[in-house]
Amino acid sequence: MTVLITGGCGYIGSHVAWALADRGHEIQILDDLSTGHPDNAPPQAGLIVGDVSDPRLLSEAFSQGDVSAVIHLAGKILPAESVKDPIRYLNENTCKTIALLEAMVRAGVRRLVFSSTAAVYGQSEVPKVDEDAATRPMSPYGVSKLMAEQAIEVVCAAHDLRATALRYFNVAGVDAALRCGPRGPNPGHLIRTAIQCVRGVGGPLVVFGDDYETPDGTCLRDYIHVSDLAAAHLSALLDLETHAGFHVFNCGYGNGASVLEVIRTVEMVSGKALPYTVGPRRDGDPPALIADPTRLLETGTWKPTYSLAEIVRSAMHWDDVGADRARALNDGARQGPHPYPLGRVER
Repeated sequence: MTVLITGGCGYIGSHVAWALADRGHEIQILDDLSTGHPDNAPPQAGLIVGDVSDPRLLSEAFSQGDVSAVIHLAGKILPAESVKDPIRYLNENTCKTIALLEAMVRAGVRRLVFSSTAAVYGQSEVPKVDEDAATRPMSPYGVSKLMAEQAIEVVCAAHDLRATALRYFNVAGVDAALRCGPRGPNPGHLIRTAIQCVRGVGGPLVVFGDDYETPDGTCLRDYIHVSDLAAAHLSALLDLETHAGFHVFNCGYGNGASVLEVIRTVEMVSGKALPYTVGPRRDGDPPALIADPTRLLETGTWKPTYSLAEIVRSAMHWDDVGADRARALNDGARQGPHPYPLGRVER
C-alpha cells in the first residue's frame, strides 16, 4: 500500500512517515516546507514540495505509486495565533482539506486519516472527554478543525470514502532513534519551551494563568508521546480496512498533568531548577482537557507506552544531539539507491 502523507516533513508527520516506512509501506510526502524540514523525511519516501490545495500537485502525487490512502497532517496548529488571524486558519485547515477531499474523490482514493485536535471540545464539563462529548471550541483553530471534520463526514456519506479523524491531545517527545524531530523556532509548546528555559535559552518560562479551578491553579493537559501518536495513525489505517464511513478517535493517555507538574518533571529529568513567572491567562486555553482513549484502546492494535518523564527525556535528548544525528543518518541513507528517490516538483 502506498500512502500519501501531507505535511510529512513536519514534526508529527515525519514520525508518522517513519512508522509507516518501518512497516514496509511505500510513502509519498506532499509538504510546502513552511514549517517542515526535508531531513525529517525517510530517505525512501518521495517528496513533492508544494501546497496541499494545488490540484496539479495532488494529481501528480496520486499518479505516483498507486496511492490508496491519505494521512492529512498539513495545516496550522497554534490556538493563540488563530485568535489573531482566524481567516488564515479557516483557509489552511478547512478550505484546503476540502480541496484535498475533492482531489481524492476525483482520483478514486477512498481512505483518509485526518489530523484533528482535542481543541474541538473546548472547555470540558467532565474530567475526561470521550468522542461523543459536546464540541465547543474556544479558538478559531479548534473551529477550523471541527469544520474540516464535518466536511469529511459529509463527503464520506456521498462518495463512499472511509475516514478517521484523530483528535490529538498534547503531543511531545521524539523518535527513540533520533531520525526526526522538531525543527526551527520553538512554536510555543510547553515541554520544548521548558527544556529551552531550563538550559538558559529564552529567559524564564511564562505560566499562562495560575488561577484556574484545577488542583494547583494551572492548566491540565493530557500529554502523548509522538511515537505513540504515530502508532495510532497506523492503527486507524488498519481499522479502515474493515470499517466504512467516518470515525473519530481520541489520542491521549487519559492522564492529566498540570503546567507546574511539567515544570517539576523537567527539573527532575534535567537536574536543574527551571525559572518561571506567572502571566495572565492566554486566549483560547481551556482549564483542563484530558482524553478518554477507550475507543482507540478497544481497536486492539494500540496502547500507550511512555511516561511523562520519558517524553521529557526524549525531547531533551533531541535538543542535545538529535538534529545533527538525523541529518547524518538521512544523508548517509540517501547515498544509495532506494525505491522512491527524494524528488522535488517545482511549482
